[in-house]
Amino acid sequence: MKAERSLKMRAVDFLSRREHSRLELARKLGRYSEDADEIASVLEDLAKQGLLSDERFAQSLVHRRAAGRGTSRVLQELRQHGVSGEQVEGVREALSATEFERARAVWARRFGEPPADMQARARQIRFLSARGFSHGVIRRVVQGADELDDD
Repeated sequence: MKAERSLKMRAVDFLSRREHSRLELARKLGRYSEDADEIASVLEDLAKQGLLSDERFAQSLVHRRAAGRGTSRVLQELRQHGVSGEQVEGVREALSATEFERARAVWARRFGEPPADMQARARQIRFLSARGFSHGVIRRVVQGADELDDD
C-alpha cells in the first residue's frame, strides 16, 4: 500500500514543476486537506524557506505570457492568481513600456501585412484585442505606424 504523502510534500512537488502563487497553491492543497489552518501553516513554512514567492511567481508568469499577450491580459491573470496590487503595478509599468513592440511582433507573426479591406482590418483588430493589447497600440500596429509619436 502506498504511503499517504504529507501536505508539505505535495506542495513542494507542485513547486518543483513551476512557480505557483500563494492563492493557487492553497487551492491545489485544498483538494488534500479541509483544514485551512494546516494549509496556511504549510504555505507560511514554504514562504519562510524561500520556496514560495508571489514575486517570483509574477516574474515567471510575465516571462511565460508577455510575449504573446497585452498588458491588460497579463495583469488580469496576475490578479486572478492573487498577486498583490503593488506587484501588479510594478509589472504594469514594465509591460506598458514594451507593449507596442510585443503587439507588433504578434501581429507580424499572424498577419505580416496591412489589411486589404475593412473586414481584414476588423479581424486584425479583434485578434490583437483578444490578446489584451490596448486600443491605442492596436490602432498604431494595424495602421502600420513604426515609431512612437513625439507629442
